[in-house]
Amino acid sequence: HGDLGIVGRDDLVIAISYSGETVELNALLVAIRKRGNTIIAMTGGRQSTLAAAADIVLDIKVPQEACPLGLAPTASTTATLAMGDALSVVLINRRRFQAEDFRFNHPGGSLGQRLKVQVTEVMSSGVDLPVVAENAAAQEAVNALNDKNKGAVLIIAGDGSVAGIVTDGDIRRAFMDGVDVKKMQQLAARDLMTENPVCIDERHLAVDALSIMQRYEITVLPIINDARQLVGLIHLHDLLGKGEFRFLV
Repeated sequence: HGDLGIVGRDDLVIAISYSGETVELNALLVAIRKRGNTIIAMTGGRQSTLAAAADIVLDIKVPQEACPLGLAPTASTTATLAMGDALSVVLINRRRFQAEDFRFNHPGGSLGQRLKVQVTEVMSSGVDLPVVAENAAAQEAVNALNDKNKGAVLIIAGDGSVAGIVTDGDIRRAFMDGVDVKKMQQLAARDLMTENPVCIDERHLAVDALSIMQRYEITVLPIINDARQLVGLIHLHDLLGKGEFRFLV
């Protein structure tokens, strides 16, 4: 009823139909094809009318629906949502979309507001910090990693500066490299750490921390002062709200 007018000649059209035989949608695609628009089909029917009309087909076929009757769209809708999320992530990377862009487009949203504050306002500090001395036993670092549940433990030098970081991934890799429990008891925390980890100055904003995490593909970031002494630790969840907007990670 005239709604096709909102489709510009340069627009890409994503058409979603699990069967690929939705009459109303396929009728619409005839007009869209005449306009010369590129069509991406998300469908479980690779031999369907929709798939035949599309330039690109994204297969979302599932073995069966989760519905006990096999009727209500359940598993298929989840597969469609996952494919949509994957497309969003690809576009974020291709367009080099940053947290600043999100904040600009969503100035009143919870994430936009959260990113305006300084890192010191959202960081963990004091007794919540997973820290051990660099000469501490490796087992002590593992214990701190488990107790604080931050995904990493910071290794602190005698002057209070950040000497290194040990992540849960470092522990897994150590065991994969042949370090067993007995050998782990003989190691020091510094034997497992990554030296000179990426850090952020305490005067920076949360949006800066998120940009650094995106650039280096990390989830925890130590916060330091001018003397490189530890002030706090910020986790990706502190910025994004416990899993909210996880596609940015």
